[in-house]
Amino acid sequence: MLPHRVVVVGASAGGVAALRNLFSQFSHDIQAAFIVVLHILAESPSVLPTLLDNAGPLKAKAAEDNEPILPGHVYVAPPDFHLLVKPGFLRLHRGPKENRHRPAIDPMFRSAAIAYPGQTIGVVLTGYLDDGTAGLSAIKRCGGFAIVQDPQDADFPDMPMNALAEVDVDYKLPLHQIGGKITQLVIQAASDTHEVPKDIVMEAKIAEQTVSDIRREDLLGHQVPMNCPDCNGPLWQMEGGTVKRYRCHVGHSFTARTLMASQDSVLEKALWVAMRTMEERANLSLLMAKNEAKQQRDLSAQLYAEQSETLKAHAQVIRQLLVESTTSSKSIPSTSNHISSNSSYVSSS
Repeated sequence: MLPHRVVVVGASAGGVAALRNLFSQFSHDIQAAFIVVLHILAESPSVLPTLLDNAGPLKAKAAEDNEPILPGHVYVAPPDFHLLVKPGFLRLHRGPKENRHRPAIDPMFRSAAIAYPGQTIGVVLTGYLDDGTAGLSAIKRCGGFAIVQDPQDADFPDMPMNALAEVDVDYKLPLHQIGGKITQLVIQAASDTHEVPKDIVMEAKIAEQTVSDIRREDLLGHQVPMNCPDCNGPLWQMEGGTVKRYRCHVGHSFTARTLMASQDSVLEKALWVAMRTMEERANLSLLMAKNEAKQQRDLSAQLYAEQSETLKAHAQVIRQLLVESTTSSKSIPSTSNHISSNSSYVSSS
């Protein structure tokens, strides 16, 4: 029987306070390594390792490429890199974003499930949308344990709620009880090593860009009539696991919820471009109408003037649609955290 030697933790909005609370709950001699992904802006200088190092007795640091995994240590994903778990060591990878993030929780969870089947404990904390749900499912399919923060206890309940809806989790706990439960699980022996499902291994290879072959996507799912919001390539709907997800052969990956959110962003940008183009054409048409009038080509001048008014009206409709959708929709916090170098709180960017 093997020990539970790796604990992987994912958090998003509200995650700094939650992680500091969690890592204040462990003793210095716990025989497990902790690997953490917090959604953070690529340009943000993260001080999360320092905050977690000061939160409790465990040694916390920013993860480094090819760094060995040691018990009693906390390894934090640096900005703009996926953090991947290998047997005995860590890798940093600037591969395609997953669920609109880099670092993302799903690839870290999935890699840990492959590296330590049956020996991984996955923890999903506060956050928006559902990064971590598919990765938690992979951990369960490989024989590990799944722990989710009670949504009623989370500052942002979406990530815990979506994980609970899609994954048969082992424990739903308030934050102050999660550390004790992890300690109990680390002490007890893990189940026998599980065989890793082939679809999880294949998807990990695609995400890590060790393979990029459309035929391999066909083995994981079926192509759908939608394009990747990040690269405009074709998308495949993944058929393994319980979480509905989509992936392009470049490696971008989305749950259904994050795909919809990405499409909303793309649509908004397209509408702003359309509005600006219409306003520019309206101004150009008005200029041409004036030039035609100077040349006493009244019919042509009238046509250009009418075209200008029509374009202005269309642009105004789009502007009104964009403004009303922004002001009337529910305010959505950023899923990336900005961690100030002189503070210990998170502000939405």
